[in-house]
Amino acid sequence: MKTESQDDLLSLRNTLREFTAARNWRQFHTPKNLAMALIVEAAELVEQFQWSTPEESCRLAPEKAAAVRDEVADVLIYLVEIADVLGIDLIEAARAKIVKNAVKYPAPHAGSETQAGGYN
Repeated sequence: MKTESQDDLLSLRNTLREFTAARNWRQFHTPKNLAMALIVEAAELVEQFQWSTPEESCRLAPEKAAAVRDEVADVLIYLVEIADVLGIDLIEAARAKIVKNAVKYPAPHAGSETQAGGYN
């Protein structure tokens, strides 16, 4: 049974397929190229917060919030594109990864004074 989130992702994936097909870009959408583009967009997202304090990053001016929104959208677009090319169900993959993380990082340790890298 598909969830609403899966339907939304499928709809987005289909919209992106149409968009790239109309521009004949599918030929360039290899996993390598899409992964590289994803990292570029993630870096552009990070750039929006460069030199901001943690507090400032939580209180964005409207124009900065709009720029962050655009970069988050770019990251999502490339993530959906690479998942499509590789046949990855993003919802299923995320759920499976959460299960793995729950084993790797058990809840009793959550929020403890553990140093970074304290988990094995």
